[in-house]
Amino acid sequence: MCSLTRADHARSTGGRDKLPFMVASDLPEGIGAPATRALTGAGYHTLDQLAGVSQAELLALHGVGPKAIRILSEVLAERGQALG
Repeated sequence: MCSLTRADHARSTGGRDKLPFMVASDLPEGIGAPATRALTGAGYHTLDQLAGVSQAELLALHGVGPKAIRILSEVLAERGQALG
């Protein structure tokens, strides 16, 4: 595990790049990397955050397609939740 803080890293690189800090996510791997990047880039890191979000809103994200919607819907249904 890296012991650098975000500020330490910024100082050591002169602020030229950003250290990719990991955010806890329970998004299913089966949705694929492009969909995962699209969702996390839009601020969705957990299934709870997706509950109630419309399929149209998610499909508007570049990288999220019908397969990702189907898988997310199935996983949410198993948890008693649904997309909007």
